[in-house]
Formats: sequence, structure tokens, C-alpha cells
Amino acid sequence: MEPRVAEALARCGYPEPRIRPTGYMTMLRTIVGQQVSVAAAASMWAKLEAELGEGFAPSDLLARDFDTLRACGLSRQKQGYARSLCQLIEDGDVDFGDLPADDEEAIAELTLIKGVGRWSAEIYLLFAEGRPDIWPAGDLAVQAGCGRMLGWDERPSEKETRALAEPWRPHRGAMAIFTWHVYANPAL
Repeated sequence: MEPRVAEALARCGYPEPRIRPTGYMTMLRTIVGQQVSVAAAASMWAKLEAELGEGFAPSDLLARDFDTLRACGLSRQKQGYARSLCQLIEDGDVDFGDLPADDEEAIAELTLIKGVGRWSAEIYLLFAEGRPDIWPAGDLAVQAGCGRMLGWDERPSEKETRALAEPWRPHRGAMAIFTWHVYANPAL
């Protein structure tokens, strides 16, 4: 094990598991969480569930008007992405139960969904499917946690973060979860 990783593990301990159910609901939650804080995303999700009911169907979201979803915290853009995803599910055009086994092929398929970029696809595959080698190098917390763990003064770039993770193949998913843990842990 890399000495700096071992030192971070000794100081921070193991992270809690971060697994979500597979399916459109987790992708929708990922869309809601894009480019906002964890707290803001949790607040929006709680409002959505209060409005639509826990475990709501795509048709429930599609039936709500702009102002109702805006009151839940969804911007015009997030509403567009959420509606697009729900319509794809309603039409049977996306099947979260039949994604390609190859990570890059699955990312390519998921990024065909409006509003789902590489980061969102990687987050879904890591947390919902538990894929072991997903490395969301574009995530700022992964970058910062990685730099912190390795003793860097500055956060590495996405390109540097991708290169740093190469020796961790095929377990980069576990390292991604650990870098988030390091990032949030005051012990380092």
C-alpha cells in the first residue's frame, strides 16, 4: 500500500458504505445534486418527496407544473433534466437494469440522457451499481481529498487526479470513496 494512503487510513479510519439503490430514482437524485452542496441537494430531495411522495413514479414528477417543482428547489435547467429522464423512463427508452458491463460503455449510454455528464454517470455507477473501478476524477472533493492525502499544498487538476489513480486500478472506486472520506475528515 502507498505509504501516504496507509497513513491517511490510520488517521481517518474506513469510510461508511455509500450504496444507493439501482434505478431511475438514484439517477434523478444525482441530477438534483449536481453543482449544489450536499445540504442543498438533501433539502431539495426532501421537498420533492414531500410533494410527490416517497418512491414516486416518473409520471408523478411529469404531472407537476413548473412552479410546483420550483418550490421544491429545482431550477428551470434541473427541471428540464428531471423531466427528460422521467419521460425516457415512461417511454421505456432507458433501462437501468440492463446497462453495459463495460464501464466506459455504461458511461457512454448514461451520458445520452439530457443533463447527465461523465460525473453523474460515474457517481451512479459507483454508488448504485458498486462498480469497483469507477474514478470520478472531475469531482472537486475527490481532487482535494487526493491532494490532501498525498500531502500536496494545492488540489490536483482532473488530469493529475486521473494519473495519480492509475496504480489503484482495479480498485479506484474504493479509493474514490476513501478520498471523499479524507476530504471530509478533520484528522488530516
